[in-house]
Amino acid sequence: MSQESLTCAADADPLAVHESAARVFAARGEWRRAYEHLRSALDLDVLTASYNRRYLDRRLAELRDAHPPAVALVDLDLFKSVNDTFGHEVGDQVLREVVRLLRWSLPAGGFCARYGGEEFVLVLPAVGAGAAVALAERARLRVAEHPWERLRPGLAVTVSIGVAHRPTRPRDVSAQLREADDLLYLAKRAGRNRVAYRQYGTVRVVRTVRSAEWVTTRNEGSLTSLERG
Repeated sequence: MSQESLTCAADADPLAVHESAARVFAARGEWRRAYEHLRSALDLDVLTASYNRRYLDRRLAELRDAHPPAVALVDLDLFKSVNDTFGHEVGDQVLREVVRLLRWSLPAGGFCARYGGEEFVLVLPAVGAGAAVALAERARLRVAEHPWERLRPGLAVTVSIGVAHRPTRPRDVSAQLREADDLLYLAKRAGRNRVAYRQYGTVRVVRTVRSAEWVTTRNEGSLTSLERG
């Protein structure tokens, strides 16, 4: 089994790929390689096959000593109503599909990790602030425009995202995640299905709708909206 085939298959379901590879190598008696794949599987969330919190914490600790990445905290909007209306089995399918869609928006070296429940973190290394926001907006739009009704008639899914480009204090990844969480909350307050970020000390909430861009700016605690053509 080549590394190329593993990488290609991992785009669809990394957990299944590592488990399958471990079985293949174990059958051949290549125990070290089988162990490596089983160890990699431990870094993955069982339900969604995204990376888990254990992997996220370890990788962020490694990255903070080099060039801290941008992080985007993603939360499914009104996800409880999806479970209540369509059942938890459909809810699980939605989580897996959202992860698949989020992966398509990642830059080289980026990854998606489940933060907890219906929250995910996109780690975006080596990108500028503008690129991080653009990637987050692309992810939001990809989820919003996905044909969810093919899964269940009447089903619609959106996400809200908070983007923190760099730690507010050097090497303080926890503060960066808290910043992303605060921005996510503002995206929810502004109406959900939006991306929030901070630019020169001002919080902006953006949602691209065809050719129009809606921006919400938070000034001294008040929220005002304006449209850009």
